[in-house]
Amino acid sequence: MEAVRLVKHRGWSTRKVARYTGYNQSVIVKWCQKDPSGGWHRIPTQSSRPDHHPGALRPEIVQSIVAQRQKHHRCAEVVHQELVNSGKRVSLSSVKRTLDKKGLTKKRSPWKRYHPHVDRPQAQKPGDLVQLDTIHRMIDEKKRLYIFVLLDVYLRWAYAKAYARMNGATSLLFLAEAQKYSSFRFDMLQSDHGPEFGKWFVSQIKKKHRYTRIGKPNDNAHVERFNRTLQEECLDGLSDDVETINCGLKKYLRYYNRKRLHMGISLQVSNQLILMAK
Repeated sequence: MEAVRLVKHRGWSTRKVARYTGYNQSVIVKWCQKDPSGGWHRIPTQSSRPDHHPGALRPEIVQSIVAQRQKHHRCAEVVHQELVNSGKRVSLSSVKRTLDKKGLTKKRSPWKRYHPHVDRPQAQKPGDLVQLDTIHRMIDEKKRLYIFVLLDVYLRWAYAKAYARMNGATSLLFLAEAQKYSSFRFDMLQSDHGPEFGKWFVSQIKKKHRYTRIGKPNDNAHVERFNRTLQEECLDGLSDDVETINCGLKKYLRYYNRKRLHMGISLQVSNQLILMAK
């Protein structure tokens, strides 16, 4: 803008303005052509990216990548293998780049915050390490229900309940109910970085809390394994209704905590260990 003003309003030559500003004379000429107002409007910077690249993917390949992604909603690796199986030659990096350009990749949430590391305690008595997690159960394409799960690592004592919504307030309510039904105090809670276990939840529980490492589900291995057991032995036979699931969970948890033998605690029952701990 300053260079155009010097030419249009001060009457300087483009060569003189080039020496004064340190830019090439041809650049000054182009700026003056782009701004007919005489330096009173901002001149937008144009992209230097070329209009065409000799190594660009052919349009039919791009269409195949997008169509394969929209057909089954699978990851880039699966889309790439499907294209290779159909006889199309394309690299995995090209598939990933194309999906990203078309807005078909799921980006990491910008709202996830860094959480400072907290040492993992040794589970030497009930309540030393209690793991939390949430099971997402799809009802249809746009609706789902949520099953909150809690497991004590030392006892393998578990509690679970289904809710129609998932947020920090629901997590807090679930934790209060689990503490009410348990016969021991929760000292350290451990969860993943889900929104239901966010900063507000941690500030309200008034207990020690630690997060698992991002992308490391094995940090929550005990409750993750319980999720699978719960799915296979209880949830798979229930309808998609919160009240029905909670009724089934009550019956199953009585069996799980009072009668079921657990290999992780030398084929004992959780309630037996609670009596021994007392």
